[in-house]
Amino acid sequence: MSMDDEKLRESTLESEFIFNGRLLKVYRDRVQLPNGHESQREFIRHQGAVGILPILDDGSMIFVRQFRYPVKKVLYEIPAGKIEGDEAPLSCAKRELSEESGYTAKDFKKLTSILTTPGFTDEQIHLYAATGLTSGKQHPDEDEFLNVVILTPEEVKERVLSGEICDAKSLCSLYLYCTCQQKLDTKLKKSGIKN
Repeated sequence: MSMDDEKLRESTLESEFIFNGRLLKVYRDRVQLPNGHESQREFIRHQGAVGILPILDDGSMIFVRQFRYPVKKVLYEIPAGKIEGDEAPLSCAKRELSEESGYTAKDFKKLTSILTTPGFTDEQIHLYAATGLTSGKQHPDEDEFLNVVILTPEEVKERVLSGEICDAKSLCSLYLYCTCQQKLDTKLKKSGIKN
């Protein structure tokens, strides 16, 4: 941390545990600001999650359609789910891909980890691209209802531009995968190797 960043730091004076839910824990902290004044911060602690962008051999991508209660909409999303206990993110990614889509993958590539909304939660989602896919039987949790949808790259692009794909983890995964793929294509083109 740089000296300038240190001047931005807030320090916790008191922490109050407000709510313990199945998915999240809510806190209200009293903090001292860099200028010496006090304020409150309400925030959610989350155990973390994964998101998986499954890519078929022909470049098509697998999404799930799921009703999301807070926004009262059925959304296109990449398969995803929360980390259980001390489960490793990659193990969680393999489990969630199988549960939600029915597919298993030969290869997983870590794209990045994102902080979803650091203004009010510490939730971190680990994002992966999955290739070498084999189809199987979907087996979601008993309180999950989702449809598997396969979209061509052109259909994905259309749905992103129309706003139909608007979920942050899905957009981040698509951006990072496409950026990495473009860099690989450029590198292969320069070396004279066809992809």
